[in-house]
Amino acid sequence: MFTTRPEIVGTFGVASSTHWLASQTAMSVLERGGNAFDAAVAGGFVLQVVEPHLNGPGGEVPILLWSERERAVRAICGQGPAPALADPAAMRAMGLDLVPGIGLLPATVPGAFGAWLTMLRDYGTWTLADVLAPAIGYARDGFPLVPRISQAILAVRELFQNEWHSSAAVWLPDGRVPRPGSLHTVPGVARTYTRIVETAEAASGTREQQIDAALDGWYRGFVAKEIDSFCRTQAVRDTTGERHKGLLRHEDMAHWTPTVEAPATLDFGRYTVAKCGIWSQGPAFLQQLGMLRHADLAAHAPTSPEFVHRIAEAAKLAMADRLAWYGDPDFGDVPLAGLLDPGYLAARARQIGGCASLDILPGTVDGRAPRLPDLGAAQRTLRHADVRFGVGEPTFAAMPPVAQWAEREIFVGDTCHIDVIDRDGNMVAATPSGGWLSSSPVIPELGFALNTRLQMTWLEPGLPNTLAPGKRPCTTLSPSLALRDGEPYMVFGTPGGDQQDQWSVAFFLRHAVHGMNLQEAIDAPAWHVDHFPGSFWPRSVVLNRLSVESRLPEDTIAALRARGHEVKVGEPWSEGRMSACTRERDAQGRLVLRAGANARGMQGYAVGR
Repeated sequence: MFTTRPEIVGTFGVASSTHWLASQTAMSVLERGGNAFDAAVAGGFVLQVVEPHLNGPGGEVPILLWSERERAVRAICGQGPAPALADPAAMRAMGLDLVPGIGLLPATVPGAFGAWLTMLRDYGTWTLADVLAPAIGYARDGFPLVPRISQAILAVRELFQNEWHSSAAVWLPDGRVPRPGSLHTVPGVARTYTRIVETAEAASGTREQQIDAALDGWYRGFVAKEIDSFCRTQAVRDTTGERHKGLLRHEDMAHWTPTVEAPATLDFGRYTVAKCGIWSQGPAFLQQLGMLRHADLAAHAPTSPEFVHRIAEAAKLAMADRLAWYGDPDFGDVPLAGLLDPGYLAARARQIGGCASLDILPGTVDGRAPRLPDLGAAQRTLRHADVRFGVGEPTFAAMPPVAQWAEREIFVGDTCHIDVIDRDGNMVAATPSGGWLSSSPVIPELGFALNTRLQMTWLEPGLPNTLAPGKRPCTTLSPSLALRDGEPYMVFGTPGGDQQDQWSVAFFLRHAVHGMNLQEAIDAPAWHVDHFPGSFWPRSVVLNRLSVESRLPEDTIAALRARGHEVKVGEPWSEGRMSACTRERDAQGRLVLRAGANARGMQGYAVGR
């Protein structure tokens, strides 16, 4: 099969991410003696700088890792919880049916810093100063703007100029949208991370103690104090059209620490796939695999209508269960074991018929009937919403050639991903997001914006994902790790919000069932289903829409329409941003590493040797 680039093969180390600078940063750490954990942390912080339209220091990250020392898979939850002041009743008293998609009201404790540093401290070998040096350098000295950054700034230029003046100071130099390819600096981020390093180094001489001092500086020191002050004093225009102050306080940050836990897993043939817990949408991937064990996918080519139809219908059922059942397990009885039970998934598989399902159909689990949220909330919200500045996801303005810029159609984006494997076989998959440049105003003293993850919660009482103080919103962020024949094998993932555990499922099946190599499985024509309320504000409900790349065969598209799918044919390279790395032993027992990366968007890259 023709591929856009070769599958990378080596023995020393591999890295793949959504931006070439993060991939190369990770590889440079491996080259200088760091392990996979050091490399992923350094690459993750670089992503905050070079993909600021998709993540930032004020965001979050779930991480999956394999430690050769422990011979175990671990999940690190970098999803911060809701502030203590996040009262659903108070929000409803403001006239809100949904948490706004931008501004300060939707902010959670920013968990990315804590998760990255927890992995660095417990599994890495490098100092904090060394892993932060590349990100500080790009922030201070400049990084090239990919076109999507300029598109993101263009989409919210009016908001920045008229309302979010601290963001305009960072992203509109001389009052203009910076051109794609130009070098841009974010000196505020450089200063914040430099101060963190200096504070940590002054506190102690050991690597681990310095990292703990940095965590203290972030969650109990000057960063937390500046966030508290900004949220208390600044009334910020958001998607309600009104101005609201933030709810996040110093105490919320001081009381939070990331958790390290066992992942959720499911067996599929030779493979055991690990995902983050049901505080994420990760188990939806596992539910789809459990249903598709019964789908005889090996008999159907990866571009055949039967292959696409069966995967699309399994996605509908899994996402219906996500809507009805997923939430923070610390705040209720969330039936993860029942949702992954083989008998339950076999019964769900029998619901997949020959035609497209037109209804949202969650299952009955452990004898408990499902409950769906009030899906009319989105429609009521839209009637009073201020959508001039986009929606809850990163928003972009389509642009003609650079010389003829003008506002055009507005569309939404996604997030970031990075995978790393080192020569000892340690593995990391991470999907950082949140705190992107259009989420909320830049905090002037820190140089970055806060996340808006609370928009994924509901204000309706009694749901698993109802907003509550101290509760984690169920995030769409979803890295993946797979074992094969009991041995660690692959780390992979993709940006894409609700599409993450659809694009990654089809990629995995093309590789695991049909034997495509990593690059072939990434490059193959892709698709996704919309058959649920979106996770991002305004949570619009779309049913039975199947978006496909035009590279799917015409007879496949026609057959899918004949089965009742509302097929939307997109651009030929428009679906997915997968990254993946694998490790396996050859006949002589040598560890062989492979990597692939997405060509869509012209910025993802895999490196290795």
